[in-house]
Amino acid sequence: MRIGVVGLKMGLYLAAWCRRLGMDVVVACDRDPARRAEAGAGLPGATLTADWRDLLEHRLDGVVLANDFDAHAPLAIAFLDRGVHVLSETAACADEREGRRLIAAVERSSATYSFAENYVFHPHARLIGQAVESGELGGVTLVETDYLHAMPPDAIDAVIGDPAHWRGRIPATAYCTHTLSPVLALTGAWPVEVSAFVVDETDRRTAAVLVVRLSNGALAITRHGFLQGEPGSHWSWVSVRGTRGLAESVRGPAERSWSVRVKAEGWTRADGAAHEEERTPPALTLGGEPVEPGAEGTVLVLQGFQATVERGEPPLIPVRPAVAASLVGVAGAGSLRDGSRPVAVPDVRDVRVP
Repeated sequence: MRIGVVGLKMGLYLAAWCRRLGMDVVVACDRDPARRAEAGAGLPGATLTADWRDLLEHRLDGVVLANDFDAHAPLAIAFLDRGVHVLSETAACADEREGRRLIAAVERSSATYSFAENYVFHPHARLIGQAVESGELGGVTLVETDYLHAMPPDAIDAVIGDPAHWRGRIPATAYCTHTLSPVLALTGAWPVEVSAFVVDETDRRTAAVLVVRLSNGALAITRHGFLQGEPGSHWSWVSVRGTRGLAESVRGPAERSWSVRVKAEGWTRADGAAHEEERTPPALTLGGEPVEPGAEGTVLVLQGFQATVERGEPPLIPVRPAVAASLVGVAGAGSLRDGSRPVAVPDVRDVRVP
């Protein structure tokens, strides 16, 4: 399987895993000469270029898009139109128009689109998903998710205060799929409406809370950005409350933060006694060796992409859920501009599917 990589910051990390999984990284791109030089050592034999359009001239099976957060959709459309399978980092799109153009490109292409949203597949998220799927929690009513970085103020300012960096030009609500995509995966629902709130009125850029009504009637509350007390499980915390129980990742030291607390009240049990337990996810192994928990989601995303390209399996996260999650951030920005008023999230469900 011959692949190209666009963007050599996160992309170089992804490329290294691609090679470990048996994919052939034949070409990679970044505008920064220093990143290309660094990639030369890690990707021997790969062609390195400054212009992503050069990749269109290579005979590729797939491409990994790890370029700027708000610049994925145009590249994805170009590769899909060439019949190249796409694995795109977040965000899937920067606005509704881009999202609908991306969906149309997927539907007319012979190739597929996969969303590289690794937070859906982190160990704690998968363990909570098993509890939801088993029915032990009952119907899902409330989901809460965090994606938080506890950085010093000067480091935060260096990132979000730099207009040359994509974080410096996106609204506080935009970087939301690390929280929203797990919500959609755990509930099987779609986002309907969002109200967005900044955490600190004195610095509206640093963190946001999104309150999202879902198509199944449940509510999601997501927090993301820069706040103190980041979770040890790759900055992610997930909680699901159902009509019969609770499952949430443990707020504790890093080694426990991948585990999940499950609680059922006495009225739901035959013995009438409340029950609480802590479940630890089994290690994911590759070649007989355990994968570091923070990398499990990435490995599973890449294995899923490989299975889609090589064996025709459906994408783990296809284009419509990817666009839906991304557009929550877009609608959330509109809510912020209008005093946190609820704003409808564009409906991108396939009307052909009942």
